Formats: sequence, C-alpha cells, structure tokens
Amino acid sequence: HLVESGGGLVQAGDSLKLSCVASGRPFSDYNMGWFRQAPGKEREFVAAISRFGDQTYHVDSVKGRFTISRDNAKNTVYLQINSLKTEDTAVYFCNGGPTLNGMVRGIYWGQGTHVTVSS
Repeated sequence: HLVESGGGLVQAGDSLKLSCVASGRPFSDYNMGWFRQAPGKEREFVAAISRFGDQTYHVDSVKGRFTISRDNAKNTVYLQINSLKTEDTAVYFCNGGPTLNGMVRGIYWGQGTHVTVSS
C-alpha cells in the first residue's frame, strides 16, 4: 500500500517535496520510483532509487531539479522538486519495485498526488 502526499498548486520557480509512505511489505526489499502523468499524456518515468538508497536514476529532463531519496526507517520515499515549471504539471505516482532505469515498472502504485504549476 502506497500513499503519496505533498502535491498542490504552486507558482513557477517554487519548490515542492513529495512523499510516499509504504506499508504492508518490507520497504527495503524494493527499489522505489516516481512516475508522472500530465493531462492527456501517458504516464512517464521520472526517477528511481535502489533498495538502500545507494543508487539513484533521474531522467534527463529533470536532472538538476528533481532529487529522489528514501528513508527506510520511515518507509518513505521522497521527490524533491525545485525550480518548478508549468510543464511539471501532472499527477505524480509512487511506484514500488521498478528497475532503476524505469524500463520495467513495479506492480505497486499509489493513488497519485496532483502538482499544478501556474506561470
């Protein structure tokens, strides 16, 4: 069970930190990832982190602005988003068990948290 939070309506240039709390299974057994789905578009991979946080992967379009991290003691994965752009507007989903490069998605999904960026 994955529950995201932290989304909202923000202005371009602002920052947000998304959180995803996991329950039900040993959190450190899984890579964790973030995906997003903009209106009218397919869901796309954003970032992933290895089981113990020693490896991370961010797609090129978000490198330098997005940072994924995790706290296994809190069963939580985070996505820090800086310098938000209007094109970051999307529903952000937490994913349990993806490959680090996002080519294979995990089977566990949260309900999503909405991020809307105004200009």
